[in-house]
Amino acid sequence: MTTLRLDLEYDGEGFAGWAVQPGQRTVEGVLRETLVTVLRAPIDELCVAGRTDAGVSASGQVVSVIIRADVDARRVFRALNGTLPEDVAVRGVTLAPDGFDARAGAVTRAYEYRVLPGPPSPLRRRRVLNMWWRLDHAAMGAAAAATVGQHDFRAFTPTDTQHVFFDRTVLRCEWQVRADELVFCIEADAFLRHMVRVLVGSMVLVGRGHWELAQFTRLLDGAPRSAAGPTAPPHPLTLVAVRYPSPGGEG
Repeated sequence: MTTLRLDLEYDGEGFAGWAVQPGQRTVEGVLRETLVTVLRAPIDELCVAGRTDAGVSASGQVVSVIIRADVDARRVFRALNGTLPEDVAVRGVTLAPDGFDARAGAVTRAYEYRVLPGPPSPLRRRRVLNMWWRLDHAAMGAAAAATVGQHDFRAFTPTDTQHVFFDRTVLRCEWQVRADELVFCIEADAFLRHMVRVLVGSMVLVGRGHWELAQFTRLLDGAPRSAAGPTAPPHPLTLVAVRYPSPGGEG
């Protein structure tokens, strides 16, 4: 038995999310099919650090694969990148320690969401949320700062959900100015479905002056989904990093 760690990058535009779905093109489906072709061995288990939604991209996704064969990681790296479609790439393949699980072993995940205030950019239209309105960066930063810590985030996920526990611990949350863009950066132990996108949609209301900061902070105490802002579009969202506790799994 061999455990492989795959560091993955993909453009989410052409996928119906990560998880395999009948009749849909998904990242997991494409990766599984390619792995079977390249490895020519059964895949006993495939786990992913973050199950991205439809349209969401990743530059720092991590996958663990258990197979019933001995393999050369370098050969697998070359073969996968020679076979995968152009919107998916493996950035690294390493032999992982027995028991390494990309999902269960992850300590934190980090996402970025890019907003472009002002005139649109045709070259970035697939990577940013364009907004003509003036946004108060300081007000949005205050909302982000209030998000750090352990909170009940049920206001930031669909009401119809499989989640049972809604508490999540946010280690870092801020809006960064990068040239003409505002980039929302958040790192947490785990995320609820649509959590980042609803946080962005709600903080934009603060930035536009439609909400006072207090209206946003009340959402962090387990308010209903109806009290939060809209779900921001998926295309500007990217999973950028996954962190693990041991040297064998640094992300």
